[in-house]
Amino acid sequence: MGDNESKNEPRLMKGNEALAEAAIRAGIHAYFGYPITPQSEILEYFTLEMPKRGGVVLQAESELAAINMVYGAAGAGARVMTSSSSPGISLMQEGISYIAAAELPCLIVNINRGGPGLGTIQPSQSDYWQAVKGGGHGDYHLIVLAPSSVQEMADFVFEAFRLAEKYQNPAFILADGALGQMMEKVVLPEEGSLPYTVHNWATSGMGKRKQRNIITSLHMEPEKMEEVNLHLQKKYKEIQKEVRFESILTEDADILLVAYGLGARICQKVVELGREKDIKIGLLRPITLYPFPKTEIAKLASRVQHTIVVEMNAGQMVEDVALAINGKCPVSSVGRMGGMISSPEEVLHYVETMILKHFVSA
Repeated sequence: MGDNESKNEPRLMKGNEALAEAAIRAGIHAYFGYPITPQSEILEYFTLEMPKRGGVVLQAESELAAINMVYGAAGAGARVMTSSSSPGISLMQEGISYIAAAELPCLIVNINRGGPGLGTIQPSQSDYWQAVKGGGHGDYHLIVLAPSSVQEMADFVFEAFRLAEKYQNPAFILADGALGQMMEKVVLPEEGSLPYTVHNWATSGMGKRKQRNIITSLHMEPEKMEEVNLHLQKKYKEIQKEVRFESILTEDADILLVAYGLGARICQKVVELGREKDIKIGLLRPITLYPFPKTEIAKLASRVQHTIVVEMNAGQMVEDVALAINGKCPVSSVGRMGGMISSPEEVLHYVETMILKHFVSA
């Protein structure tokens, strides 16, 4: 890079490219992946830049191969990541479950596209359940971050690695095709500002140790498998303290919108348009989808008239919101599917319809 690019000055970048550059600056040792729209720019950027800057980048023969390469590199103690889009992430689920069970830190990125099936290359949020519920087999969770801007596409890479390495757990960035493709101004994190620790559990050779480190997810005895599961559940409870969210004009809100990622950007405009019409709308944006900000949503639900979940899917996060609210106020969901994006005006019309229904029923 030139001198101007090496400084932390604002740059105009695609979300996918900002994420990849941030990962290089975070000091990743290796990236393994396979091209799929709309995230192929991540692999392309690594292919161009990683060889210049001391890292390993490899286009695997498939997503299955890529995630198992991540498993191996993470087990050797490397800071490592992969990325894909919806169908590709589905192919990785077995490996992700193995990595979670083996308690290895890594970063997995999903630039979500419309589904089900091969679907469309347009943006969607229909992989929410897969990301936060453990899309593979067994009882496990990923730490899931949901950016809503190109700046956060870069920033959350650093945050994801911090959390992954703190808890020895895979971290997951759930974005979408629009965030991956859009260009915005971004100030990139400083290169080398994320310290790397050589892990004493890594399979990096015996050295002075008296016995080998063995990393595995296979435990044939049910007693041992239960012990492993209990340990993981204890860790997931500890991870609950890492909840992150953003509140916008929720202090006096009568209507609460809950949305993440691109949907939250749309809802910021809805809040603005509603306030111009004297409709007191507020927005709660979950930044971590796991752990989920259920306590904050429950607090807000006790003083609003209605909660509306805005998603680019058939209604997935609405279930977690409803569980958090636990009957304190009505909950509904609005959104479009298959790569279609709701406009602020469409969401505001839905809000006004809900208000009208409330007064009629009252």
